[in-house]
Amino acid sequence: MRTFKKTWPFHIMLLPAMVFLFLFSYLPMSGIVMAFQDYKPWLGIAGSEWVGLDNFRYLFEREDSMQVIWNTVIIAVAKMIFNLLVPFVFAILLNEVRKVGLQRSIQTLVYLPHFLSWVILGGILVDLLAPAGLFNRVLGSFGIDPILFLGDNNWFRLTVIISDVWKEFGYNTIIFLAALAGINPALYEAAEMDGASRWKQTMHITVPSLIPITVVVGTLALGNVLNAGFDQIFNLYNPLVYETGDIIDTFVYRTAILNGEMGFGTAIGLFKSVISMVLILISYRLAYKWAGYRIF
Repeated sequence: MRTFKKTWPFHIMLLPAMVFLFLFSYLPMSGIVMAFQDYKPWLGIAGSEWVGLDNFRYLFEREDSMQVIWNTVIIAVAKMIFNLLVPFVFAILLNEVRKVGLQRSIQTLVYLPHFLSWVILGGILVDLLAPAGLFNRVLGSFGIDPILFLGDNNWFRLTVIISDVWKEFGYNTIIFLAALAGINPALYEAAEMDGASRWKQTMHITVPSLIPITVVVGTLALGNVLNAGFDQIFNLYNPLVYETGDIIDTFVYRTAILNGEMGFGTAIGLFKSVISMVLILISYRLAYKWAGYRIF
């Protein structure tokens, strides 16, 4: 009670957020029961037939379901790797720019795409990557035939991954720049006095200093291994690339909303949530073990 008397204002400040979280995050979880029903909207949850694990069994029996899971893992893991590697390298290169004004200008330009919606960027990419778009015109000037970046299964995944990295790497660079700012300048001064070149200073001071934050960011990203980016895929894909571009979120959208299989769609969403929760718990444990990072 003594502690509560001192901290009650903080509890009052937290109360609106907790009420919001309960109403919009925890209360809707009661709809999970639809994953075990042959849900009919006109019958509601109370009147729909109980089918147990049939929806989950159907998930693993459908050939397209396994392809969707595989697509999701490939795209999500590739995004995780390159959204970690590219900002890591770019932060080191940007840190070598000695003119502060130029450094800040470059940083501002590269992280601006993060704030643009995929609805806007999707429309831009559709025009740029069209058979008669700018990219194919440039390729045509070198005698290369037009490529269907958004209509060819061989190119769609690569296009999605590259465009996502281009959009997010500038914003993700901020984390590594913050870590670079925390490096003791005396380390560079001592290395320079010992005759170390800029390359050796980077390899023996900068890179090792970034490893802990890299481990933290990488392990925490494991929780998103089944999140391949609904907004991006939905605005770029089409029936021609369902084979390699359809992910769990877009598959749920089509099955649950367009085809009316809401019980099946809920089962897929629940499957994804459980896997993500397990991966998040594992990632927190790994982050604590390898980098001493913990939330709780």
